[in-house]
Amino acid sequence: MKHPIRIEWELFLLAVQFLTRLPVPRDLPFSDDLLIRATKYYPLVGVLIGAIGAAVLLISALALPPLVAVLLSLAATLLATGAFHEDGLADAADGIGGGLTAERALEIMRDSRIGTYGAVTLGTVLALKVALLASVQPGVAAILLVVGHGMGRMAAVHIIATTRYARDVGAKFVAPSVTPDGYRVALATAFVILCGLIVTLGPGLAFCAALGCIALAQAWRWVFVRKLGGYTGDCLGGTQQMGELGLYLGAVAWL
Repeated sequence: MKHPIRIEWELFLLAVQFLTRLPVPRDLPFSDDLLIRATKYYPLVGVLIGAIGAAVLLISALALPPLVAVLLSLAATLLATGAFHEDGLADAADGIGGGLTAERALEIMRDSRIGTYGAVTLGTVLALKVALLASVQPGVAAILLVVGHGMGRMAAVHIIATTRYARDVGAKFVAPSVTPDGYRVALATAFVILCGLIVTLGPGLAFCAALGCIALAQAWRWVFVRKLGGYTGDCLGGTQQMGELGLYLGAVAWL
């Protein structure tokens, strides 16, 4: 029988495997139930990705202009995740923007090709993130990267826990889900992340950052629920991106 710590470690690695391109052991146990239980670690995986971006930013900023350092940090996070969430945002934007009905929107979102709505939305979000992070000191930007990635994934977990799935679920497919205990673990992780932001950059900035994250993620939720009647995996990717961007907007507005 496996030790509880070993079980939780494997669940964390499963979350890493699902959300990123980072290497994990090949013999990692996998099942739909384990994947659902691993959802609680999404915010922690976000912290890991943000830390990778922050490290690249701080090292690059020693010899390069801030804008270049931020662009390199963005490239590092995109490589680490395989642009997983960015792809979801683009696909969701194409479906929501191009589909006159929910059925047509869901059909468009299955197409892996990027369209005008997806390209414009993704380009705007990425440009805003780069501009916002480049406008502050590298040390501040590094902290915001860690917190933004963690809170962005918490926003996605919240959607999973509180919103219905928009597609039909068959016997061979399990919609993204999270257990009540898992949701509480994710919330506790997000609370710790925000406490770290309070300690490092102050309560005022942390409040505005959290408010921005919640506001933009919920605005995005309103858009796709109104169109689709629920969420899809692509919508979750968009939620992560919007939550992260909203946090940067709130933080920089305070500064």
